[in-house]
Amino acid sequence: MADKVCVGAIAGSFGVRGEVRLKSFCATPDDIATYGPLSTEDGRRSFDIQLTRPVKAGFAARLSGVTSKEAADALRGTRLFAPRSALPSLPDDEYYHADLIGLSAQDTGGQPRGKVSAVLNHGASDLLELRVPGQKGTVLVPFTLEIVPTVDLAQGRIVIDPPEGLFDD
Repeated sequence: MADKVCVGAIAGSFGVRGEVRLKSFCATPDDIATYGPLSTEDGRRSFDIQLTRPVKAGFAARLSGVTSKEAADALRGTRLFAPRSALPSLPDDEYYHADLIGLSAQDTGGQPRGKVSAVLNHGASDLLELRVPGQKGTVLVPFTLEIVPTVDLAQGRIVIDPPEGLFDD
């Protein structure tokens, strides 16, 4: 498990006074401002976050040290990370996406099925994107208790019970 978790991204500038358009990846979107200073992935920069108002698909926000539209524009696409220790602990059946990425997947018979390369959510529910050995593309697996009955973070694996036809065996 990583010692930091991606909680949001800067989508660009907002206005002309250095505010940014901030997209939150938190379950409660405005929690992004409560996790203390957020850092870039490489840890070279950190920012105190002050949300100023909700905007379409996120928030307008002030970041410490960002005072111009040009500085805000230069941060477009920057992902922001919080220390894992600042995040709330989760119930037994919930996981941070960062903890799922990289887990190996096997079916209920023990056959390897790939590795989790991403966790996607397009509105309805989470999908695990698996990179499957020997295949060019990826396979999307619904992240439901019926299809993914076991998540074992300690062993670095998930067990899946794929519906028929999901894998072309």
